[in-house]
Amino acid sequence: MTLRRYVAWPDKRLRSPAAPIEAVTDEIRILWDDMIETMDAMPGVGLAAPQIGVMLQVAVVDASEARNKRIRLANPVIIDASAVLHPYEEASPNLPGFSAVIRRPRGVKVRFLDETGSEVERDFVGLEAVSVQHQIDHLAGKMYFDNLSKTKRDMLLRKARKQNG
Repeated sequence: MTLRRYVAWPDKRLRSPAAPIEAVTDEIRILWDDMIETMDAMPGVGLAAPQIGVMLQVAVVDASEARNKRIRLANPVIIDASAVLHPYEEASPNLPGFSAVIRRPRGVKVRFLDETGSEVERDFVGLEAVSVQHQIDHLAGKMYFDNLSKTKRDMLLRKARKQNG
């Protein structure tokens, strides 16, 4: 396994949709392993491939306390979402030192390819649901702060530009 480097915002790859994968191959499995090692070193509860410059619809999530519930997702799509929204503080290693409270559905049902290449539909709730939604945003070329009001987003980005020169 290899620790991967994060691309720094405002890298254009963070604003570009990732390509779906055709099949789960050994290369994708190696990528997932590298992403898990990178996520754990952060430490964080999820990572999408574009965050490390790989423009494929591949993500990993582990929101468990024990860090032992690795979820490998390829081509994830939200097919249902709870009407109940919950606020969570979100951040990204692509824009270190900044975070914002984002309101997202408390639960989502997601269709994706798992590590065996099988299509799976799975329900996620709580922090796991937040992380899955956050990763799917990355795969679509969105950052967490895109879910803020224009005023709050502009404020956060102004501070980030000032800090990052």
